[in-house]
Amino acid sequence: MDNSSGVGVLDKAVLVLNALEAGPASLAQLVTATGLARPTAHRLAVALEHHRIVHRDTQGRFILGPRLAELAVAAGEDRLLAIAQPVLTQLRDLTGESAQLYRRQGDVRVCVAAAERSSGLRDTVPVGTALPMTAGSAAQILLAWEDPDRLHRGLRGAKFTAAGLASVRRRGWAQSVGEREAGVGSVSAPVRGNGGRVIGAISVSGPLERLSRSPGRVHAGPVTSAAERVSEAMRRGSQS
Repeated sequence: MDNSSGVGVLDKAVLVLNALEAGPASLAQLVTATGLARPTAHRLAVALEHHRIVHRDTQGRFILGPRLAELAVAAGEDRLLAIAQPVLTQLRDLTGESAQLYRRQGDVRVCVAAAERSSGLRDTVPVGTALPMTAGSAAQILLAWEDPDRLHRGLRGAKFTAAGLASVRRRGWAQSVGEREAGVGSVSAPVRGNGGRVIGAISVSGPLERLSRSPGRVHAGPVTSAAERVSEAMRRGSQS
């Protein structure tokens, strides 16, 4: 199927954006992903950066820029958030713990939706909070299915290992015991979009005195089920 619009420069710019949808990319990685000539890929990425459609992370890699998020908010069409919010509420009610949805943005993960436990000791992560990609079960999920080069770069300074991420891929969920914050545990599972690509992580988190030193033993089932429901709804929406 020919995806050309007939406007060559626009089609090439979309190739760049499609490549960055998978995560941060150097210029060399953009060239490989898009098939564009290096000068063309660079010229387009820099032009998109000028309009804030593309941005750069702390390592100088190209990432999707803030203008895209602004346009999504303005259009009110962020399907993932709309689908996930009621699922997070159900997950909170089922587990009795705070539930969150995280997305990766460059070198951090951002809480984009949450359902907080209403009372008692809790782990509060306000929407908009940026957390490191080096600790926590959601970081493990968002990194575990990256390509090998990005995965190993992401392990620098991380509190988890390549072997740990291999276990995450095998079982389909991750747990954290005091990685991000002492006394806090969490369990996360992947939300997948088209082609099975991981586009987010659903989590529950709370104090270890409730979650124990093995939080996945209790919460892996409901967290994985919640993530699968969101993933299925995202797939159905893309086919309609």
